[in-house]
Amino acid sequence: MSEAEGSPSPDPAAPAWFREAVATPVEEGRVEVSGAGIAWLAWGRRADPTLVLVHGGAAHARWWTALAPSLARDHRVVALDLSGHGDSDHREVYDAEQWSEEILAVAAAAGGSGRPLVVGHSMGGFVTIVLAANHGPQLAGAVVLDAPVTRPDPESEEGRGGRMFRAPKTYPDLDAAVAHFHLVPPQPCENAWLLDHIGRASLRHTDGGWTWKFDPRVFTARIGPSTPSQFAPQLARAGCRMAIVNGERSAIVDADVRAHMAELLATAPAARAGVPVLDVPFAHHHLLLDQPLAVVTAIRGVIAAWQPLGQAPAQVAAG
Repeated sequence: MSEAEGSPSPDPAAPAWFREAVATPVEEGRVEVSGAGIAWLAWGRRADPTLVLVHGGAAHARWWTALAPSLARDHRVVALDLSGHGDSDHREVYDAEQWSEEILAVAAAAGGSGRPLVVGHSMGGFVTIVLAANHGPQLAGAVVLDAPVTRPDPESEEGRGGRMFRAPKTYPDLDAAVAHFHLVPPQPCENAWLLDHIGRASLRHTDGGWTWKFDPRVFTARIGPSTPSQFAPQLARAGCRMAIVNGERSAIVDADVRAHMAELLATAPAARAGVPVLDVPFAHHHLLLDQPLAVVTAIRGVIAAWQPLGQAPAQVAAG
């Protein structure tokens, strides 16, 4: 495996905590789910409760490498490449229910003890919502990071995926490809060392040069819900503990989105235990890249809020 296809060496200018994180030993593996090989990474002890991290659209498991080692201090942390992303196989068609099955399969193959706690960002947050709706009793909880379930608006959603992502280009060399790495939707991010690290892990070498790993058809060859408003029924019947964490400055989560999601969750089975809602200060949509340490703190805070006084994390995950 080449450096760009695995764990790129961190920028020497990166902070010590990040260099320590990417130097942390990580396990790698694959599991077959409905005919597709699904790649995963894992940190921590098998005896600890399972925490699964789910990336967004066109992303991959290594978006979590800055956060995972800190979360692995008392959890078995697993990050997967959903089919059509990263080092996992591609499919003819994609849907959120199939992706949720991949999450459960990876948790069973690579996770630790008890039912998994699942954290999903953006598109991965929508998949996490579907997972909570259809497989809630199998989860210890679900945390949704900046995945806006909106009110129906056909004009704004028509052709949304096609406009945001096009067929991946091929570049003559690695540096030229990394120079074209950018976030969608666009946003500021001062952590250039982290963007460089993620960009290099997003590329694969082909006979023609360097190209992005994701399958562009994940946005067009879809069945089931695919636009933000279409996940409302699933959010309304989430069957496990839920928490919502947004970027305070997110361009896609506004006051109306917050109100709509609160309305949907008010009658969901998840609401019986209360639904923590947090904003990460100064964070935009890609909050795990622009405010990674604050996101770790937010996730730890949710876990602490769900942990009965005097119980260890393993007891909570299994309870």
